[in-house]
Amino acid sequence: MADLLVHTIVSEILTRVPAQDVGRSKSVCKQWYALLSTQDFVRIHCSRSLVSSNQRLLLIDDLTCSVHPIIFQSNDYGPSSIVTFPFHHQNNVVSILSHLNGLLCVCLNHTYELLLWNQTTIAFKRLSTPDSHGFYINNLDAVVLYVDADDDYKVLH
Repeated sequence: MADLLVHTIVSEILTRVPAQDVGRSKSVCKQWYALLSTQDFVRIHCSRSLVSSNQRLLLIDDLTCSVHPIIFQSNDYGPSSIVTFPFHHQNNVVSILSHLNGLLCVCLNHTYELLLWNQTTIAFKRLSTPDSHGFYINNLDAVVLYVDADDDYKVLH
């Protein structure tokens, strides 16, 4: 009973901390890693971050990518924090095609490669090989991210 209470309290606290801190918390112990890696935790954490005080705006401009908190009272956004692209790209040729639960599906416009990118953890995965030019055809293709019945992330292309 005490273990369940501790697990519930830890889970309730960690679903309220910023995503970057959640990522760092995975290295605390095996139990926290297991808890923080579940789809249930991700779903609850994302639903709690949907409140207006937690909304962020991602701007991609030339060589920089910045995240700004949105200030709804003044219809403005606050000071930015710079996010570094973890993948090689050319100037101003990264397009965001879809997003879900903090994951972005982006296209490198100079090669038409698709990548799944978590800007919080800086991790990314290529959805196409570097030699697959034309995998994504701009203006002709659509990309959607979704979670299937087994709670697995899927890309519909």
